[in-house]
Amino acid sequence: MKKMLLALSTSLLAGTAYADSSLETFMKNSQTKLDLRYRFEGVEQEGFVEDAAANTLRTRLSFTSGSVSGLSMGLEFDDVRHLGSDDFNSTGNGNGAYPVVADPRGTDLNQWYAKYTTGSFTATGGRQRIVLDDQRFVGGVAWRQNEQTYDGVRLQAKTEIFAADYSYVAQVNRIFGPEGNGATINGDVHLLNGAWSITEGQKIVGFYYHMDFEDAASASNQTLGVRYQGSFDPFSITASYATQNETGDAPVEYSADYFLIEASAKVSSLTATAGYEILGSDSGIRAFQTPLATGHKFQGFADKFLGTPANGIEDAYIGAAMPIGPVKVALTYHDFKAAEGSAKYGTEWDLVVAYAVNEQLKTLIKFADYSADDYATDTQKIWFQVQLSL
Repeated sequence: MKKMLLALSTSLLAGTAYADSSLETFMKNSQTKLDLRYRFEGVEQEGFVEDAAANTLRTRLSFTSGSVSGLSMGLEFDDVRHLGSDDFNSTGNGNGAYPVVADPRGTDLNQWYAKYTTGSFTATGGRQRIVLDDQRFVGGVAWRQNEQTYDGVRLQAKTEIFAADYSYVAQVNRIFGPEGNGATINGDVHLLNGAWSITEGQKIVGFYYHMDFEDAASASNQTLGVRYQGSFDPFSITASYATQNETGDAPVEYSADYFLIEASAKVSSLTATAGYEILGSDSGIRAFQTPLATGHKFQGFADKFLGTPANGIEDAYIGAAMPIGPVKVALTYHDFKAAEGSAKYGTEWDLVVAYAVNEQLKTLIKFADYSADDYATDTQKIWFQVQLSL
């Protein structure tokens, strides 16, 4: 009996020691980060008597634990405050007399997840970021002060030449804050993405995205596509094709195609880019949609085409980027037309000037000037941003 009690005591002590050791590893190897992002956004838009002027501050506190037997966890809180007067329509403050600056105030649990990693396989469950490829179809909309995150399960596996990525999403937490109109979308969303590295610098990606939304049936769609990226120093090329149709309880049947061709070349410190992107239309009934994309990255910073017009859109663009000393400057011109019919939507100039004071402190100035022809209204936007990461 004494031997049995001694063995049990030893086992319990060992288990306690292991638990203490695991907790120590969990906390000792953890990381806590604080990120402050102040932004001024001004909007002058035809049709509004008043101009928008938004001063907002996003405070982000992030915690990532150490890994114990492949298990780790993450927490992230975001708080968005309006500084000074609410002279803008945040989509949640009722100021409809002003143009929209979609940064409603609020405090949100931006991420909470558990992750398990073994070898080349990773499984993540909970609220998390999901960013696929260039975010043309699935992204985080991180430009807005309230980020888009996803509640679900993500499975990832990677070898030297192939990577597979599958996510099931039950809820999308959108940019309108925890309590804003349309803050979340529920449904059954399946995101499947596979990448094959043909050679160094060349990759083919195949993807299938099934988005069946309960709260936004009109946006429900399924998309099947392929993407190629090739780098041939000093040139690079990206080409993509996808086809889309309705799914779930979508009220309209349609079939539309997506096409992209983009080429860039680097000469000394200058990088020049030219591209042509089409989001097609089914005879003007319904156009190709990208409801989970980071739309601000595409078709102009003025955000006039976050939802694709019924006649689709053709975007022909050219741009140049280069550093001027420690300052990075990029200028892009867009020419927008309808994919179906002959309508000329408008043109846009976009300018970005970025300066990193150091690794922790970064500043940014952006400007967008959309000149309307047959779609939307003349709009000018300007941003000034300071971001401190600790």
